[in-house]
Amino acid sequence: MEDVLGCHPWLWRLLMAAELTAITDADVAEVASFLHANLSPRVPWARAMAVPWRAQMPNHGFMLRDGPTIAGAYLAFYSERFIGGRTERFCNLAAWCVTPEYRMHSVRLLTALLAQDGYHFTDLSPSGSVVPLNTRLKFRQLDTSTALVPSLPTAAAPSRTRISEDPDVIEGVLAGPELDIYRDHAQAAAACHLVLIRSQGCCYVMFRKVRRKGLPLFAAILHVSDPDVFGRSTAALTRHLLVRHRVLATLAELRIVGHRPLLSVMLRSPRLKMYRSPTLEPEQIDDLYSELACVPW
Repeated sequence: MEDVLGCHPWLWRLLMAAELTAITDADVAEVASFLHANLSPRVPWARAMAVPWRAQMPNHGFMLRDGPTIAGAYLAFYSERFIGGRTERFCNLAAWCVTPEYRMHSVRLLTALLAQDGYHFTDLSPSGSVVPLNTRLKFRQLDTSTALVPSLPTAAAPSRTRISEDPDVIEGVLAGPELDIYRDHAQAAAACHLVLIRSQGCCYVMFRKVRRKGLPLFAAILHVSDPDVFGRSTAALTRHLLVRHRVLATLAELRIVGHRPLLSVMLRSPRLKMYRSPTLEPEQIDDLYSELACVPW
């Protein structure tokens, strides 16, 4: 027998059971356990959700509850950036997971996030099924043209480039906004840091280890402070990543590194990244202060 809304009683109970709430600090451990069990057991979710930079964070995203049980979660990372002479607030949409029986409620999580006023929204790792949904919600695609740079053990000797991952060295050579960026991300769970030091200057590089086809043998560049120094040091950098981090190839988006590195191959289908903003242009969007720095997939 169906009720007056045309739903079978079991479906109506399911619809009414899912409660939408914000994820607070008190919920982090429980949400982390949910994501560990339902999304990825490799990720240290509680640490990933502990954002290291300072910002007004209204929540950690939103979740669905059926009584005491979490049925879904959509994480968010918030930041405040100084762009074009003013402070802009960002909400980075991150991991999105809903158990199969509650998938009909998935969009409620996204709607709750986007209903927050005063934010620019980024989605830097949308799955294939999310891209058309984002497009309908007026998200724009970033140009993610990406070069793959192989790590060559016989690359030119790094005699002209000194590379250091020592925090004291990094703090000693950086200044101003770049030092602030480093300090904000130094404890981020997925971010790795180094400096390339040459006679012409130094370049701060932030990268993350990434998996392709399940293999953790790649690095993705998240930030480059000086594209010219980076370009002159690419061979030394990739050799360093091979020896120190067992990275076989580095993924370098041209919008981040500035120029296509030598001996690189352009990817035919780079991964998409999207954003929604009423005022900011694509060149004002980057990968910092986001899930890419915090969630080590």
